[in-house]
Amino acid sequence: MQDFRDALYFPIREFLAGGNPYDPAVMFANWPVRQNFNLYQPYHLVLHMPFALPDYRVGAVAFALACVVLLVGLALLAAHRAQLPLVAGTTVVATLLITSQVGKAQVYIGQVNPLIAVGVAAALMLRGSHPGWAAAALALAWLKPQFGLPLALLMFVRGDRKVALMGTAIATIASLPVAAVLVMKDGVGGFLDVIGRNLAWASSTGYGAVDSMTAQRIDLPAVLFRTTGWLPPAAELIALIGVLAVTALLARRLDQTDGTAAADVLTCLGVVVALVHQPGDVLIAVPALVALAVVCWRNRQDRHWWWAGAAALLLVVPFAHLYFVDTAVKAALGARASVTLDGAAVVAAWLVLAVFAVRHARRVT
Repeated sequence: MQDFRDALYFPIREFLAGGNPYDPAVMFANWPVRQNFNLYQPYHLVLHMPFALPDYRVGAVAFALACVVLLVGLALLAAHRAQLPLVAGTTVVATLLITSQVGKAQVYIGQVNPLIAVGVAAALMLRGSHPGWAAAALALAWLKPQFGLPLALLMFVRGDRKVALMGTAIATIASLPVAAVLVMKDGVGGFLDVIGRNLAWASSTGYGAVDSMTAQRIDLPAVLFRTTGWLPPAAELIALIGVLAVTALLARRLDQTDGTAAADVLTCLGVVVALVHQPGDVLIAVPALVALAVVCWRNRQDRHWWWAGAAALLLVVPFAHLYFVDTAVKAALGARASVTLDGAAVVAAWLVLAVFAVRHARRVT
């Protein structure tokens, strides 16, 4: 429950005590945490407050159960999205998800990603039929800005401008009361100094730095560095702009050529490849991935769809990266290969699906 401890329970306790949990020095001095509290949306401190009010163990157990419920809910969305029999489809997807490495990690680490994944999935599923609900779902995805920002930009370019703007506005308004409390405590300058220290700390850790050989980041710059040892100047900014531009253009083309399932998977991949992300963050792609897998199976006689199928298989790698797989990879290829495998597979999936999108657009037109 390290994420529950470091990113939820004790940050909320610090906020309730009148402090600023975004300040790494404050958190390390006052609480038994090992990671700094990253720049979650301030509304996170209120939304998850019920889990931080009771005793630590009670809150941890309750949050773990909530994560399981959200994972089952994500499986339900996947079954509905793929037009599978609802009960049987939900049961199968939920079982596979919870027993996978990505699914298990959400529970035993205590991550907020299941809620974000439900938000991302609902935003993509409802954007055409129920824009208001889609905007509310996008606001949940904004819980972590590294999800909300790229997703909002990609949805805006794909044509869902109202959803993108409304969802961003909802997240902003929800965060204003907490942000106001923190600003009143430290002043505008003091608050901005805290944010600067937070970013500086996050970018210097062994698990978060882009040029760390031991980080498990799956975004393009980090994977490039771990595979080649080379990092060009401004790599993270270039990757952010380049990946989002390519993803937005190709996803929009897929939308226009009856390839929405592939477009949604490409969007989810663009979100995690463009900005700093960990392997468990591919959870957001589950409903779209299941839908794409069903489409690929139905079109299995058409070799054109093999490209999309190959991307889907590559995206399964983080889910299948269980302990015995990790042990085998380390024994055969070393620790560096083990921490790079998931990221390499996700980046490759994004590239393969981008190729499919180009071919699909040419084929239809």
